[in-house]
Amino acid sequence: MKFGPLQYLIILAIVSCGISVTDKPSEVSNAANETKASNEILVSTESISDRDSLITKEFLLGKFDYRKHELFVRVPRELSSKELYIQQEALDAFSKMYDSAALEKIELKIVSGTRNFEEQKRIWETKWQKERANFQTPKETALKILEYSSMPSTSRHHWGTDIDINSVESAYFKSEKGAAEYSWLLKNANRFGFFQTYTSKENGRTGYSMEEWHWSYFPLAENYLDRYNELIVSSDINGFMGCETANEIDIIKNYVNGIEGK
Repeated sequence: MKFGPLQYLIILAIVSCGISVTDKPSEVSNAANETKASNEILVSTESISDRDSLITKEFLLGKFDYRKHELFVRVPRELSSKELYIQQEALDAFSKMYDSAALEKIELKIVSGTRNFEEQKRIWETKWQKERANFQTPKETALKILEYSSMPSTSRHHWGTDIDINSVESAYFKSEKGAAEYSWLLKNANRFGFFQTYTSKENGRTGYSMEEWHWSYFPLAENYLDRYNELIVSSDINGFMGCETANEIDIIKNYVNGIEGK
């Protein structure tokens, strides 16, 4: 059973308050009963209110050095495929999830973690230069890239809460090994605070195409998304090739907020 963010928030609040899930509406109780580990959500319940002073516009836009940021740590080598950084709280949760998966002979590796503005800009502009000649307008070019890649200053990878697991190719998750890993994540990741950000678009979700690999640490990311919507406007998204299309595409509404549960 896969939880959406709203269901997850309700259950997290229940666990934090020490209330039995059977005291809540039946649909929440039934969903919780389908999880493992005695219905416990294995995430930190630490308040994030003290983090608010660190959630500046520059942070949300990815315009900072995460290697020097107090909330970020390097991912241990055994948990990643290369040198990566994410937030400490997200790493702690992933480490627990990694250990749980290993008990069922499922190996999870982080293949992509935090990317700041400059790193996302390099990815975006490489694709822009490759694709621009194939389309008549800048908007068409941007929409092509946006199938799987974010504009700089709009990526959840800026926040250190979002990770790509095992592969960034849909074909991999159709293989026997990849399908088993994806199935495990669908059944278990929510218990550790992670949800699949970009699910199927069949139910009307806007934005990026489905990404089986992209998982977000919800206890932190939801607050960052709320602050993003409070503080950031399309004119803040600038400084890279094709940035003029951000407003035309309505990038914040259709892509930043184009996630599961929104």
